[in-house]
Amino acid sequence: MKKKAVIAAIAAAGALGALAAYGGYQAGLRQSGAAAPAAGAQARKPLYWHDPMVPGQRFDKPGKSPYMDMQLVPVYASGGDDGADSGTVHISPRVQQNLGVRTALVASAPLQLTVTAVGNVAFNEADVAVVQARASGFVERVLVGTTLQPVRRGQPLVEVTMPDWVAAQEEFLAVRRMPDGSASGLLAAARQRMLLAGMSEQQVRQVESGGRVLARQVLAAPTAGVVTELAAREGMAVAAGTPLYRINGLDKVWVMAELPESAAAQVAPGNPVVARAAALPELELRGKVAAILPEVNAATRTVRARVELANPGGRLAPGMFVSVSFAAPQRAPALLVPSEALVRTGTRSVVMLEQGPGKFAPVQVEVGQEAGGQVEIRAGLQAGQKVAVSGQFLIDSEASLKASGERMEGVGAAVHRGDAVVEAVDGDEVTLSHGPIASIKWPAMTMAFKLPPGGLPAGVKVGARVRFEFVQQGEGEFRVTAIAPAAPAAPAEQHGGHR
Repeated sequence: MKKKAVIAAIAAAGALGALAAYGGYQAGLRQSGAAAPAAGAQARKPLYWHDPMVPGQRFDKPGKSPYMDMQLVPVYASGGDDGADSGTVHISPRVQQNLGVRTALVASAPLQLTVTAVGNVAFNEADVAVVQARASGFVERVLVGTTLQPVRRGQPLVEVTMPDWVAAQEEFLAVRRMPDGSASGLLAAARQRMLLAGMSEQQVRQVESGGRVLARQVLAAPTAGVVTELAAREGMAVAAGTPLYRINGLDKVWVMAELPESAAAQVAPGNPVVARAAALPELELRGKVAAILPEVNAATRTVRARVELANPGGRLAPGMFVSVSFAAPQRAPALLVPSEALVRTGTRSVVMLEQGPGKFAPVQVEVGQEAGGQVEIRAGLQAGQKVAVSGQFLIDSEASLKASGERMEGVGAAVHRGDAVVEAVDGDEVTLSHGPIASIKWPAMTMAFKLPPGGLPAGVKVGARVRFEFVQQGEGEFRVTAIAPAAPAAPAEQHGGHR
């Protein structure tokens, strides 16, 4: 009688243990989301379904997982996966200091646009003088016979003999010797003929004062500058209108600056510029934009800006390399953040907005002009907010992963623990039948894990009950980091447990 009572008590304890185990299993399913949702969850529509083993893959309807022998788990907005706070990353002060995360204030200020370009010095084509033969004749003597030779205003260049000029001078002198030449007006007509023949006023006065024919005429430089073209050679015959010299002035020079096509709209004629020549680092030259040439270089995608600069002392020579800074007009105040705060993905621009101490969230912004290390924000931010200016790439990467917040809080949060029974060992894998794991929202299941580098410890064999820790290394890949025999179970648990 006493033996039957003991057997009945053991059976009752086993039944209670089994009920407790089943209740714990159902509780684990409810906690992981695999069981039917609670009354509050039934009123909400799932955002999507996923397999907890492969959390990155989402499904739009319930069903069986194609990866594991289990049902897909619904995810709700309040579950933390896609809620309002899903993209927020929490960083502890220690980790924030280790990553070197710095923040900057979103400020409202005018963007100081400054465009810098490079260019070459060129002759000012508006300051050009041409010396030519005004009548047919012969070149008797060349006084300036090399190109790029500096000349001063009035400097003799070449001596020429022009028969038409000689005839006009002889006629003038003959009329002047006539008794009534002046009274009849013939003298004035003869003087006018010399001018029409091409003689200058100065040359006519020389004939008048000297009273003799000047067989050779000296052509002088009409302006100071550099001889850029030379066609006069001794003994050559010239016709009326033949160019003999071309002289370019150097009081002002042009700089042909190459502007990026994207920056051409920021520069306009009349804008002041500051230029510095590599050959003259101590010299700062100021000028203005003369014109924006309506032509785009197809190879470099640049637009040329013609800058006019004063050239004191003629120190700037054509061909010199010059850097030019263009001052753009003053702009209205705008929201500005440091350029380093932007995370550019190619299709969008993102900043990491600080939403509280150690709390960051990615925010997509619309950017405008950029200059001086500042970028204009047209939409997405407000004045007074703070954005990360260093470490934001790490934060953005964490925000795009499933368990970003947990991993950023500390290394221990990424390690999951559970109880299991060893089912099989095959090479570098161990198959475990584990119970529900709340930290990763898994129900009870049987699956394979990668073994730790040292393999299974002594005393852990197939059929053993163990406590283990594991981490996720990739999509659908999990590795055991620690495994040890579990403590002996109570008699009731041994009777009603897994094995």
